[in-house]
Amino acid sequence: SATALLILTAAAAGLALALLPRVPVNRFCAASNNQTGFLCDDRVTCVLASQVCDGANNCRDGEDEQEELCGDLPHSLPGFLVFRCGNPMLWVYASQRCNGMNDCGDCSDEMGSLAACPPCGSEWWSCSPVLYEYCSCVPRRLCQDGIQHCLSWSDEYLC
Repeated sequence: SATALLILTAAAAGLALALLPRVPVNRFCAASNNQTGFLCDDRVTCVLASQVCDGANNCRDGEDEQEELCGDLPHSLPGFLVFRCGNPMLWVYASQRCNGMNDCGDCSDEMGSLAACPPCGSEWWSCSPVLYEYCSCVPRRLCQDGIQHCLSWSDEYLC
C-alpha cells in the first residue's frame, strides 16, 4: 500500500541520515572578558576554558564533562583550550593565560612570547613582584596595604 511504502521510504531516509558522518562542531567561543571559551551544544552558552573538565556540568547537557573530552587531559582537549607553559611538561587552560596570576610557575603564561599578554590593566600595578604568585603586575587592591609586594616598594609609596 502507499502508506506502507511512504513509511519505508521515510525510515530509509532516516537511516541514511543517521549513517552520514557528523560534521565536526567548532566549539571555540569568547567567554567573559574575551577569554577563551567552550561552546555548549545549545550554541548559546560559552563556558570558560578552565570550566571544562572541572567536575561540574557547566553546559546544560554536560558536554563539557564528557569522557571523550576529559578522558586524557590535556591530550583529549581541543588545542584552543590548552596553553603550553615554558616547561613543555606543564599546561594550563587557555583562559588562565594573561590573567595576572603565575599559573605556569615560571610566568610563561603571563610574560612569555607565546602568551602575548597586554600590559597591566587599570586594576593592576606594574612592577617586579616579590612573590611568585604574580609576574609583572600586582593587583591595585594590594597597594598601600602595609605589605611589600613589589621589589621597589612602589606598591606602598607610588601606587
